[in-house]
Amino acid sequence: MPLLRAVVLPGLGAVAVLAAAGRVIRLLGGDDPREDRVVRALQDAFGHTPDDRDAVVATESADPTGARESIDRVTEPLSWYSGVPQTIVNGALWCGVTWLLTRDRRSAVAPAAVLALETACFVASAALVERPRPEGVWRPEQPHATSSFPSGHTAAAFALHGTLADLLDSHGSRGARLLVPLLRYWIPGAIAFSRVYRGQHHISDTVAGAMLGRWSAAVVRRELIS
Repeated sequence: MPLLRAVVLPGLGAVAVLAAAGRVIRLLGGDDPREDRVVRALQDAFGHTPDDRDAVVATESADPTGARESIDRVTEPLSWYSGVPQTIVNGALWCGVTWLLTRDRRSAVAPAAVLALETACFVASAALVERPRPEGVWRPEQPHATSSFPSGHTAAAFALHGTLADLLDSHGSRGARLLVPLLRYWIPGAIAFSRVYRGQHHISDTVAGAMLGRWSAAVVRRELIS
């Protein structure tokens, strides 16, 4: 019963909110919403077109400063780092590290717990929304078959890194003042940007993913870390 009240019912509520929000966004904006104009303009500013499949090579005339090559090289590993296999390995690794450092079972399972909660809510809400990926954008990697809304990569990044920040805070780790903002905001925020820039998601997908990730981290912080 405590698990039902503390996790399952709030999780169902989160799925319902995400599904309703996604359906409304699709209804109002259609499958080619105005928000994608910003993404196309950003990609165009760095010399990318929908037919461009070369993520790193830029001609001298199109990119005299090398800015395109730089942003491509930064966003590519960020997008890769947030992938499903990498996130699973990352979560398992941090469970082990947390156990070795704290010997606290509740803290040690927190990274896995937050990913499990976030993933369950993401899969359920994505199946209900079924939003297509952005159209007419540069997309150097093949997208996953799941719905574009919400962004699962963004949700997992905010969930896992937010929980790691909470663990640092809770255990008073050295350097927490510098690392906590990096983990909680900057790394997952950069991942969200990379997913939009590389044509994988609409902007609203990553906003919803960030909210799901932050909520998941808050639930795990309340139940396992606080």
